[in-house]
Parts: sequence; C-alpha cells; structure tokens
Amino acid sequence: MAQVTKDMIILDVLSIDPGTAPFFLEIGMHCLGCPSASGETLEEACAVHGADVDELVNKINNYLASK
Repeated sequence: MAQVTKDMIILDVLSIDPGTAPFFLEIGMHCLGCPSASGETLEEACAVHGADVDELVNKINNYLASK
C-alpha cells in the first residue's frame, strides 16, 4: 500500500490513485491538471488554499488503506 506524505507533489499522489482527486476538489484545489499540480507539494498547496495538510494526508491515506 502506498503512503502519502505532505512533501509529495500533487500529481504524484494522483498518479498513485486517481480516486484521490475528490479529496483535493473538496478543499478548493480545482486545477489538478495545471502546472502547480506538477510542482507543488501537498503542504504548499494546502497553505495556499487555507487547508490543514495533516487532515488531507490522513484522509488520503485512510482512503488508500481501505482499498
């Protein structure tokens, strides 16, 4: 099972499992195909969007573990 960390790039997380996209969308990260998605870490993106990176990482890891 893959584990996501807050220093991972958004696009890398989506590559692990495209089913993680809704977790990004629900916190306002709607441009998952834009250049920022291929260069920003989860932590950087969460800071820009005012989201809690630890909460996002936990949600994604729980999702991945349930598969």
